[in-house]
Parts: sequence; C-alpha cells; structure tokens
Amino acid sequence: MYLGIDCGTQGTKVVILDLEQGQICGEGYAPHELISAANGRREQRVEWWTDAFQQAYREALDRSGIDSRAIRAIGVSGQQHGMVLLDAQGDVIRPAKLWCDTESATQNAELLEQLGGVSGSIERLGLVVATGYTLSKLLWLKQHEPEQFARIATILLPHDYLNYWFTGEIVAECGDASGTGYFDIRTRQWVPEVLALIDAEGRLERALPPLITAEQAVGQVRPEIARLLGLSEGVIVSSGGGDNMMGAIGTGNIQDGIVTLSLGTSGALYASSGRAPEQMHPLVAPFCSSSNGWLPLICTMNLTGVVNQVRQLFDYDLERFNRAASQAGIGAGGVTMLPFLNGERVPALPAATGSFLGLGMQNLTPANLCRAAMEGTTFGLRYGLELLQAAGISSREIRLIGGGAKSALWRQMVADVMDTDVVCPVVGEGAALGAAIQAAWCEQSARNGSIALADLCDRVVALDHSTAVAPEASAVADYREAYLAYRKNLSQLYPNAG
Repeated sequence: MYLGIDCGTQGTKVVILDLEQGQICGEGYAPHELISAANGRREQRVEWWTDAFQQAYREALDRSGIDSRAIRAIGVSGQQHGMVLLDAQGDVIRPAKLWCDTESATQNAELLEQLGGVSGSIERLGLVVATGYTLSKLLWLKQHEPEQFARIATILLPHDYLNYWFTGEIVAECGDASGTGYFDIRTRQWVPEVLALIDAEGRLERALPPLITAEQAVGQVRPEIARLLGLSEGVIVSSGGGDNMMGAIGTGNIQDGIVTLSLGTSGALYASSGRAPEQMHPLVAPFCSSSNGWLPLICTMNLTGVVNQVRQLFDYDLERFNRAASQAGIGAGGVTMLPFLNGERVPALPAATGSFLGLGMQNLTPANLCRAAMEGTTFGLRYGLELLQAAGISSREIRLIGGGAKSALWRQMVADVMDTDVVCPVVGEGAALGAAIQAAWCEQSARNGSIALADLCDRVVALDHSTAVAPEASAVADYREAYLAYRKNLSQLYPNAG
C-alpha cells in the first residue's frame, strides 16, 4: 500500500493506493483556512497543513479498512511556489506565502529588471520569473519584515516542508524547485547569483536545500510520526513534487501527445517532454517534471474561484448554475468576461482586475454572466494551449482533472474551445494519485533496482470513457468567434498583454 498526499490551496487530499489491485482503496479530504487581504496577500500556517493531513489520513484509512502498517511509502504533492522559512533551530519563522500571493508584484518587476528583463531571465534560468514565484517573496520579506528575513536558515517549498515534517530531512527535487525563480531548468541546479540580487552576503544561498532526483527517497518517517500515524518502522518518503508535476504522473502524462488540463482554483495546462525546452514563449514555464524530464506549463490564476464567485452572486447551487450557463448559448449573448479577479499570470497582468464587457439592455442576464465566467476562464487556457503548440507540443488528447471536470457542460466546452478530444481519468485527484504512484516507484526502485514509471502508470491510471467528448464542428466555429472577441477585448484594455 502507498500513501499519496496533495496539499493544495483549499485543502489536503489523501489517497491510499493498492498497487496489486491497481486502484485506490481509500481517500480522505480536509479543508484549509486562508489568510487573505485586498492587497494580494495569500498565506497559510503550516500547522493547518499537517492538521488537515492527519484528518484526511484518518478518513482515508477508515474507508480503506486496511491495517496502517501495510503502508510502505509516502509521496507528497504540494502547491507550487510557496515560501516556507525555517530558523536555525528548524522552527517555522512565519506563515507561508502562497503561489497566489500577488503582494510581491512590485518586487518581481524589480528583480526581472535586475536580471536583464525577459531575455536576461531566460538566459540565466531558462524561464521568465513571474509574480507568485518564491524569489520575489524573499525580496518582499527583506523589504517589509527585515527582522524575520534575518532569521532565515532554510528556504523550503510547501511539499519540501511536509517532507521535513515526516522525516526531519531537508532536501528539494527539481520539479518543484523549477518554480522558485532561482533554479536553472536546463542544468537542474540552483542559481545562487540570482539570490545574490537580494542578499549579496550569501546567506540565502546557504539556506538552499540539497537537490535529489525524482526516484530518490527523502528519508524514512520519523519514529514519533510513525507512532502518531500507526505506521511500521522504515516507511520511506519519496521525493514528491509540485501539484502540477504530480498531476502529470497521476494522469499518465509522461509521454508526448498528452496534455493535462486542471480546472481547479487555478487553471493549469501542461505536457511532458523528454528534452529541455527551447524557444518557448516567455509566458510558458518550462519546468522540470517530477519524473526526471520536463513539463512545459502555463498557469492561469483565475478559474473555479471566478465561477464560484459569479455563482454565489446569484445564490445558485452548481446544478442551477450549469443550467443557466447552458441556456445562454455560445458567446454568452455577446458578453465577454476578463476574469482577472486575482490578477493574472497568463497573460502577465498581476495588477489586473476583472471585467464584464459588451453588456447591454438585452443581454444583461444571470445566464449570460454565468456563461461568460465559464468561457472567459476557458479562453485563457485556450491561449495557453496555443503557446504550447507554437513551441512544438502536440495535443491529440486532453486529460481533464480538477473540480470543474465534473461538469459535463465544461468538459464539452473545453473540447470545443480547444478543438481536441477530452477525457477524465477515473481518479480525478490526479496530484494525490501521482504522489502515491511516485512513492511506489521510489520504494520499488530501492528494493528491486530500476523499474519503469510508465509501467506503474499503465497499471494504475485508468480513463473514464463515459466522460469522453469530441469537439463538435459547429461549436468549434462559434467558439472561435467568441474567442477572437475575448482576445480583442483583452488587447484593448491591456495592450501589452501576452
């Protein structure tokens, strides 16, 4: 048995994988609190993560009916780009700043200029640093909380911290490290000279964890944590990775031609590659994968959160919202939404706000606003797919995950907007499943030597063919017109977008 954990923004998911049967035998979930402010601050306390994990773990264990001592290994998926800081005693200094924290937009612009702009950032790192990456958070801390900055002894990402909580070991792996802003995705090494832009004395460089490869173990679960969880001695913790990296493994996206699209709090679109990406658009993040390859990715910061905001505006439940959106028809009666309620990463508009455009006396209806929210967020992902395709990424099939994937209307919308076949995996929690698969890969590699990750994915990742949809020619054409209207409105309000 293998334990997979996904520590996300809204909560922690836990799955127990029975590898012999090739299926999940138990799962659990517990929500997180969020520290939020109008200036873009988005933070969480790390104890919220560990408390949520324990609650979700107990639920998964109860549902599985297994003996907890049967668990052999643990894999952790975590929200990317977060900043968790430890002092010299190994204690957490302050709440973690999250991927969706845009409070450091000014600092990111300052650092990007120091790097030599877009071209300079690509030359040094292989990608363009963006608001939300860990790098700008460090500069923000130095400028706003210098006393806390002076205490930094270790810099971790959220999944790194959970690995530390389990094992007491401080390490990082290349997939999640790709999103820090001080890591070269081509050489798979830290870039200390970028951190020197913030602190020339080398303190931040000394705070970096050593790097391990994807199939390596972080270490064994500490005895006190093993007793707390009822685990046997010697349970290992795999390298883990960022939620998108684990989502790729959990959807079988480890070969060319498959694209994973996550309709979650944020939107993510990514495809595996066996070679270091070249000539990518600056808005594409050519991250490393957590399977020792690469994972070109685009991320939008506004997705199901926007839809839920509009839904709650009318006090609709999900069924009524979907019914209203379907009644509106393609193009939402001429209403376009630019859904940037939390700024935006793709396009790079961290200070942007949301807009409904094209409103008139005849089309200002709840149905059109509901439809426009779904279409606007999906069009942002369509733009991201175009950027990946321009870089040579093929997309014969989209594997859809996240909460939005449960909507039949949204699945068909994605197929038509992207003009690509869409299907959902049987296990929708791709990141948690991916973490469990990686844990099995790591544990079996240690016991039996080399074992192919692809073989494990083939055994475990199944597709729900009842969710499969193909693009409809007439809808594809209609969405093309609506998408062009979206792009026109975007360029008029934000001439430098994209």
